[in-house]
Amino acid sequence: MTTDIAALAAAYTAAWNSGSPEAVASFYADGGGIVINRGTPWVGRAGVAAMAAGFFADVPDLTLTCDGLRIAGDHVAYLWTFTGHDAKTHNPLRISGWEEWDLDSHGKVAASRGWFDAEDYGRQVAG
Repeated sequence: MTTDIAALAAAYTAAWNSGSPEAVASFYADGGGIVINRGTPWVGRAGVAAMAAGFFADVPDLTLTCDGLRIAGDHVAYLWTFTGHDAKTHNPLRISGWEEWDLDSHGKVAASRGWFDAEDYGRQVAG
């Protein structure tokens, strides 16, 4: 199971680095979704694709790295850092955070709770 999750995380990272919202969404179950910093949930693959498209619009040169995994059964913490430049200010960004995944029986993300320091993100955008 750990090997499968490591492969899943590597493929998910590659999907983010592809710049394709649909590639990111393909890792989610049909009814899966994500909530970031307790905000409004994005539900279903279309919702997840819309979330990813927003990140790609805000950070067009986004590069994601997987910083590590924590695994407990079907619950995974995916630790990440992204770098890039804000689309409007062109200021450099380096943001770290994590997603907490609940996986379904097919290895798809049924629910994700994402976290990052939004205040630090705002400071970096503003320069």
